[in-house]
Amino acid sequence: MSTNYRISTFIMLGEQLSNALRVGILKPILEKATEENAWFTQASIRTAIQAICENMLQPETLNRWLANYPIPNSFTSKNVGVVMAGNIPLVGFFDLMCVCICGHRCRVKYSSKDRVLMEWIVRTLRQIDPNIDIEPLAPNTPIDALIVSGSDSTLLHFQKQRDELPCLLRGTRHSLAVLSGTESSEQLDGLAEDIFLYFGLGCRNVSRLFVPTGYDLNTLCVQLAQHPVSHRPYLNNYRQSKAIRTMTGTPMIDGGFFLLCKEEGDDNRISEIAYSTYNTLDEVEHWIADHDDRIQCIVSEILQHPRRTGFGQAQHPSLTDYPDGIDVIDFLLRI
Repeated sequence: MSTNYRISTFIMLGEQLSNALRVGILKPILEKATEENAWFTQASIRTAIQAICENMLQPETLNRWLANYPIPNSFTSKNVGVVMAGNIPLVGFFDLMCVCICGHRCRVKYSSKDRVLMEWIVRTLRQIDPNIDIEPLAPNTPIDALIVSGSDSTLLHFQKQRDELPCLLRGTRHSLAVLSGTESSEQLDGLAEDIFLYFGLGCRNVSRLFVPTGYDLNTLCVQLAQHPVSHRPYLNNYRQSKAIRTMTGTPMIDGGFFLLCKEEGDDNRISEIAYSTYNTLDEVEHWIADHDDRIQCIVSEILQHPRRTGFGQAQHPSLTDYPDGIDVIDFLLRI
């Protein structure tokens, strides 16, 4: 047991969240969260909560994770600022948990897009442990370290404002999948979740595919089309992208609610899936090496990479699947 960490608080949080899902008492929170962010749905919020409970808040999982991090004798509690993103439900939870579970004082700036859910989590934590120290991060709040997730422009702002502090800064990243052409229907169903869950808004959502030369993209399109997305904002983006590509004569394969597009860039566009072909895996590995600072995770069974994951697992990171591959606990123990 890693008894020096605030593990029991988060075990109890997992139990309360699981119970809330099971007995159906989340309706007011879900309704308010979806009213304030049109990209959140009750289903996607439930999925995010369930993933947190199953992948992050199980007793054995928490104890096994933190057993690898002995707390230094010189450790002292610090004020740690956490600036959260809000692109998918509860995306800022992991950083908040890391700061609090280590015993630091968390000074948090919520994203306006995810404020309802994160404030609900914090209220629940305070009910479990009144001594947990979580307060708002204001411009004049004294802090000893900073964790920031957001766009590249957000990072640039905080780099200029807080350049004297120990900082963990995360910018825009995308995820990709490398296919062999021998994937099973079940694996491609998992790929559909990796692409479409949270409408492709997460940095762990697959937005680019590498497929071998001669790969049957039409068959892939049919398989992915078995997982339709009906959310209106998403479909508005799909229709706009389709119209623009039609008017400009840009090649595409229309999946009915998504577009497969041959692209060379690494921009992530809602409802569009970029693809590139390869002759050898060496080509893919060289491309990844050149773009690794923009890649969050890689879905594949044929390629080795420190941030590789299996089909259907991109949105189910474990506690050691650190964003950008940067060890958050190690950072927090060293400040």
